[in-house]
Amino acid sequence: MTASATHSTVPDTGTPHDSSPWLRRAPWSALGLAALLVGGTIALIAGLAYGGGANAPLFSDPGAVVRWGLPAGKLLVNLGAAGAIGAILLALIALSIQSDAYGRALDIAAASAAVWTLASAVTGFFTFLTVFTQPVSLEPEFGRVLGVFFGEVELGRAWLATTLMAAVVTVLCFVLRHPSLVAVVGLLAVAALWPVAQTGHAGGTADHDAAVTAVFLHSVFAAVWVGGLLALILLRRPLGDDLPAVLRRYSTLALIAFIVVAASGLVSAQLRIGDLAGLGTEYGMLVIAKSAALVALGIVGASYRRAVIARVEASPRPALGFWTIVVAELTVMGVAMGLASALGRTATPAPQVPVTELPDPTPAELLTGSPLPPEFVWWRLATEWDLNLLWTLLAAFGLFFYLAGAVRLARRGDRWPIHRTILWTLGMVTLFLVTNSGLAVYEKYLFSIHMLGHMVLSMAIPVMLVLAAPVTLAARAIRARKDGSRGPREWILAIVHSKWAGFVGHPIVASIVFAVSLLVFYYSPLFRWAVTDHLGHQWMIVHFLLSGYLFVNALIGEDPAPYRPPYPIRLLILMATMAFHAFFGLFLLSGTGLLLPEWYGAMGREWGITPLADQQRGGGIAWSVGEIPTLTLAMLVVWMWSRADKKETKRRDRQADRDGDAELVAWNAMLAQRAGRDGRADG
Repeated sequence: MTASATHSTVPDTGTPHDSSPWLRRAPWSALGLAALLVGGTIALIAGLAYGGGANAPLFSDPGAVVRWGLPAGKLLVNLGAAGAIGAILLALIALSIQSDAYGRALDIAAASAAVWTLASAVTGFFTFLTVFTQPVSLEPEFGRVLGVFFGEVELGRAWLATTLMAAVVTVLCFVLRHPSLVAVVGLLAVAALWPVAQTGHAGGTADHDAAVTAVFLHSVFAAVWVGGLLALILLRRPLGDDLPAVLRRYSTLALIAFIVVAASGLVSAQLRIGDLAGLGTEYGMLVIAKSAALVALGIVGASYRRAVIARVEASPRPALGFWTIVVAELTVMGVAMGLASALGRTATPAPQVPVTELPDPTPAELLTGSPLPPEFVWWRLATEWDLNLLWTLLAAFGLFFYLAGAVRLARRGDRWPIHRTILWTLGMVTLFLVTNSGLAVYEKYLFSIHMLGHMVLSMAIPVMLVLAAPVTLAARAIRARKDGSRGPREWILAIVHSKWAGFVGHPIVASIVFAVSLLVFYYSPLFRWAVTDHLGHQWMIVHFLLSGYLFVNALIGEDPAPYRPPYPIRLLILMATMAFHAFFGLFLLSGTGLLLPEWYGAMGREWGITPLADQQRGGGIAWSVGEIPTLTLAMLVVWMWSRADKKETKRRDRQADRDGDAELVAWNAMLAQRAGRDGRADG
């Protein structure tokens, strides 16, 4: 039962915990917003003064206004992004679509996105003044240089893209209200954090990709955490009696956000501080202060969240202590965000030197930012590692929530097959290994290793995940919402039963995408983008997994699907796909032209076989190793076909026992009647 249903009969006259008229009139929304801003401003000023982030440089000083205004603008960018993303997410998964709070949350998101847009524009302009140290003027030359910065310089293009995307989010939050469309706006808001995240670490350095991923995840989930709490206090009055239910839902979001923020912050700090000696520097001390603020928030959330929620559920009008805790949390969150902005302007202990500034960079360093790994031998797949925080967290959360769902069913007395749990666990572990182990290290330098990872991502892992039936588990284990809001269960089922999922999940479409995308990917600019760009590489992983999952689910899945053809047709589809896949492997195996020669052919490797021979080995892997999961699929289809026939035979036998084989009697009678009619016609 929801909180609104529980407390709908309680009059709005206060409670023993809230007897003061001042408490009922207290401007908690304004206090919370002020606490966030004041805490962030004080921490920013203190951090800049301590770390020297606003000190005048020896050469090319842009002025005190720019030196102090740039980190202040970055703080407002972070706060605006947090308000937009947090309010959108709270509306999508915690608020009833029919409630006033839903519309108000989107208004908060629009206002926050407007602040985000203006702050991004100002910050981008201050960044330009810092880089070019141009005096502001109305001369044409100033406009020309400004256009060069925003049109040709990577840093300027990043701020321009963020500003434009935030502006689009602002407009769409005002005009859109349907949850599916709002979800698309939320994805756009999250994507708007990516361009600037790419500029937060020196490009071309060995740890650039890991740093970008950590910064992006840190920004997104800090926005979810801070923005969700800010939206919660701004929605205090519209929520009314629904506050306890919304608070509990936000608490789950906050726990996930805390874990991701802590993990990504740890990775970022390690990359920028280096060894333990770096903790004694100004940058290290600011990191310690920021970490202390985050740990304090985590402790407060872990120690008091359950007790506070229980207290709020016991009273529809929370006491002074509840809103005081919320304001105090927002203050500490503001401190953490202010310190983060100050850190962005503080020199890091670990030098971030681009490859182009190294005295004698190797070809591999110029292309990848990293030196060549040791000579490849198969056992090094288990000894060389390259952390991909995004897929590590996805695999960990995927495993945790699946096991939690299975445990919930067991406690409820429902049965969930153990083999499905084992298959899901193997799938998540394999996903982690493919994206973090030696496969992720050597695929940058060897096409054959890249192809091996492709086969595992698109063919092996999807078989395990499909047979684990995650959608069925989610539908059974996650509690259904009854208050008009959409929780995880409602969103999963809405996506699965959507028209788009019905189209891409159709067996014919899924098989075409699975097969034809091989040629489209490897013989188009997509391959270069996926190999040379960090974002493209993540897209490649998603595409391989999703296309493989849709194809396998159309053939042997037990989760909902738009259409599953008869088993003979499934075998025909599978055989046609196998033939196309084998043709692709043989084409690579016998090919004499090198794919992406400016990458694989320019690494300067002195160990291993030649790039062309390695590519041909990759074709052999696609033709031989890649067919193993396909043959497994064929055997599973035949086995399921056999099971279906046996079930149908048993069903007919039971029906015959119940009605005396009425179906056979009717069939014989029809034949006899037809024979008699034919005999009379002959006579």
